[in-house]
Amino acid sequence: MTSLADVLKLVHISSVSENEKALADYVEQSLRHASFLDVIRLGDNVVARTRFGRARRLLIAGHLDTVPGEASAGFIEDDRLVGLGACDMKGTLAVMLDLARDPVERSVDLTWVFYAREEIARARSGLIEIAALRPELLEADAAVVGEPSGGAVEAGCQGSLRVEIVLRGVRAHSARPFTGRNAIHRSAPLLEAVAGYVPRSVAIDEIIFTEQLQVVGINGGVASNVVPDEARVLINHRFAPDRNAEQASEWLRALLAPFLEDSDDFTVRDSAPSANPYLNSDAIASLVALSGGKVSGKVGWTDVATFSEWGIPAANFGAGDPLRAHRADEYVTASEVSSVSRVLEAWIA
Repeated sequence: MTSLADVLKLVHISSVSENEKALADYVEQSLRHASFLDVIRLGDNVVARTRFGRARRLLIAGHLDTVPGEASAGFIEDDRLVGLGACDMKGTLAVMLDLARDPVERSVDLTWVFYAREEIARARSGLIEIAALRPELLEADAAVVGEPSGGAVEAGCQGSLRVEIVLRGVRAHSARPFTGRNAIHRSAPLLEAVAGYVPRSVAIDEIIFTEQLQVVGINGGVASNVVPDEARVLINHRFAPDRNAEQASEWLRALLAPFLEDSDDFTVRDSAPSANPYLNSDAIASLVALSGGKVSGKVGWTDVATFSEWGIPAANFGAGDPLRAHRADEYVTASEVSSVSRVLEAWIA
């Protein structure tokens, strides 16, 4: 059974996004001792696969990277491990390593994916890199993404849309503003519309997904004595799985249309797809049952959406409370690690 000491070894290996090599080296070396695994290294991604010729293949994936922070500060106190990435998601990575090295032959073939750069732009993701180089390595009948989920299944996920709005005005001297038009002032009603948005909730397979809309950045101004002729507003929309990115963009454009003029810009800067819960998949339903029957929709975006794009039913399941992720006091407990280990071991059996 995976211990907190096992997790601490991973926590103490710094793996901030785009600097995962040391941890990928450790994972690769740990897995190469298992003669029953085919281990493939692609950049800072490691894939390990059994080839017993089973009728079905299950895939379990976890990202190696963390947000910025000091890895060496991790420590164990009583029954919990406090440290960078402990919850998101080195507790689950340690479980994956232990289960991958277990020589017990199971009734399914298994693929273990340890990938880089999940915490930054999706285009940089190691999972996308693997798909581009060796797509056959990611073929599976169902997948689990080891994001922290409180030891219960978090099904599907929201999509994410980032849109930049550019509002235009006319530059002028601030002592004579009547000769120009203040672009920042123009943003006020648009900001009020976004702030007053009432989130839409959607039930899919009896799982509730609640959308969100937030202004996450605003920029404008030339000098302290100049009426600004441009204001940039960055908006993040988290949309439910009943919409794709294009539909979400069209909805947002319609919402903001009363505040936009022909000279303004509406530009999608980044998008990531949503994913359905896939509770009709027998593999996902089995995971729900084994973990206690509790299931909820994922608040946020994860790579279950990436597997969904590839037609692979997937769900989030991992050690730790997702509300602790990315915090300075991030931690995972021994019971959370052992519980996830027991459930995943039963699932792949």
